[in-house]
Amino acid sequence: MNFWDRITGNDMTRDWRAFDERATALPEDYRAAWEQIKVGIMPHADLTGRNLTPIVDGVLGLLETASADGQTAAEALGDDIPAFCAAVAGEDGAGDYRDRWREQLNRSVARRLSKRGDGD
Repeated sequence: MNFWDRITGNDMTRDWRAFDERATALPEDYRAAWEQIKVGIMPHADLTGRNLTPIVDGVLGLLETASADGQTAAEALGDDIPAFCAAVAGEDGAGDYRDRWREQLNRSVARRLSKRGDGD
């Protein structure tokens, strides 16, 4: 990947287009689940969304494999797709924006408390 693609996000655009193209080859119930997965996984993205690329690639691979095995989307993913997205993103270490803000706030408070404790 060259510098310009990374700065402009062209690499991400190409990746997501490729994911969508792969998803169009899936049966209808899987395509509907894919649309829900895209919505459900986005809160776990970092600023650029690059942390989700391997996760989404793996999820799409799971959908392709399950479809080839003759399973329905509900059998492969369960009935609660947002919970599935949270579990997949959590297992791969992708926190959502609230987790990042909470960690930042905790670091800031700890830093201020340590400075205050040094001055006493």
